[in-house]
Amino acid sequence: MAAVPLQGQQHCGYGLTAHRVSALASQGVRPNNGGMSAGSASKSHRVVIVGGGFGGLHAARSLKRAPVRVTLIDRRNFHLFQPLLYQVATGALSPADITSPLRGILRRQSNAFVMLGEVSGFNVSKREVLVETQRVEYETLIVAAGLHNNYFGNEGWEKHAPGLKTIEDATDIRRRILGAFERAERESDPVLIRELLTFVVIGGGPTGVELAGAVAEVAKHTLRHDFRAIDPRSARIELIEGANRILPLYPEDLSVRAQRSLENLGIQVRTGWMVSDIQRAAVTIRRGEETETIATHTVLWAAGIRASPLGQALAEQTGAELDAAGRILVRPDLTLPGHPEIVVIGDLAHCQDKQGQPLPGIAPVAMQQGQYAAKLVKARLRNRAHPPFRYRYRGQMATIGRAAAVADLGRLRFGGYFAWLLWLFVHLLALVEFENRLLVFVQWTWNYITRNRSARLITGDMSTRSLPFVSGKRNE
Repeated sequence: MAAVPLQGQQHCGYGLTAHRVSALASQGVRPNNGGMSAGSASKSHRVVIVGGGFGGLHAARSLKRAPVRVTLIDRRNFHLFQPLLYQVATGALSPADITSPLRGILRRQSNAFVMLGEVSGFNVSKREVLVETQRVEYETLIVAAGLHNNYFGNEGWEKHAPGLKTIEDATDIRRRILGAFERAERESDPVLIRELLTFVVIGGGPTGVELAGAVAEVAKHTLRHDFRAIDPRSARIELIEGANRILPLYPEDLSVRAQRSLENLGIQVRTGWMVSDIQRAAVTIRRGEETETIATHTVLWAAGIRASPLGQALAEQTGAELDAAGRILVRPDLTLPGHPEIVVIGDLAHCQDKQGQPLPGIAPVAMQQGQYAAKLVKARLRNRAHPPFRYRYRGQMATIGRAAAVADLGRLRFGGYFAWLLWLFVHLLALVEFENRLLVFVQWTWNYITRNRSARLITGDMSTRSLPFVSGKRNE
């Protein structure tokens, strides 16, 4: 979910203590060891939500005043604002700026419970969610599991080209980017220095464009006075896109404008090139019969996504169909065929627009689907019919760098400084809690005035074994 789009509508086509036992029972939680069933512990309709991302969180919050008992299950204890993850990866923001504890978000919602745990599967016939050593019973199940990076069968590439989906991904990328400059400072061989200062971003969608632009700003501005033996401004940034233009889902004139902005930052944009191999110190790309190898030690992946394995698990239990990306084909009301009690939303749902194309995996789609799922539950509790899901398209935006962005608002398309201001405003409002908005606003203001990125911390393994070069020699 790299870009937050901003009129039109699109239609979705296709021993425990007694107190502890009571608390678990009220959530419909049943231990695997044959503990008590909680079927009659509460008269409230039990809604279980898997995933605390945009879709799951909006569903939970939209059920605040409904006569239901909500159990939100996530393997992380926080909500992550993914559209700004690239700013953590490039030192502009800290992880805490774009995360919020789930329990804190829902602390005033008395009908909501948060469970930290890994969902391993489902027992649809018994209406249970399998969470490690427990089973959580439901009457309505909302599955809002997210996406993972897709390397198209080349899983060995992941260790050389990390994607950007989690906080750990972001801090790892930050370590690689900043570490490359630090390693180059220690080298004397100009060939090795050039390799270290070459950064390749694969994928020209919103995430790739934003990431490439941020890396360029780090090199050209943030670090330009920080080193003595190297000039960070000599860094080479390449953006590789397999389609014939970057931002292929945007209008062509905005793609052209975005590419021009990237080139103004010194980024070499290559369209129509496919990646054929990624090694520790090189990327091989091809276009037709032409091939080229780029010597680099920092490759960032923004080229593909695939659905959570929970989609496959749910399909095996229900007989639902999956698309090529592993997403579940849902009915117009986002439920599964033959299972009206199961609602699939967000990145895991294959939901088509009026042209028969699947809705993109972006935050506004998940938010609207989460709100819709809550309305569907409330309508059913009143024994009322509810209309099919309709996605209200409000446009899309992507930022290239400082004072540069593109915005497609339907009939209105523009770029530059005002598009950038609009991008800032929309993302600030979309942050879940006021504290995050304040922190990000202050940090952005300081960054704009000083061009400084205060979160330039190298964390993780920076030992000799993790370095690509030691004393001018390649590590084997």
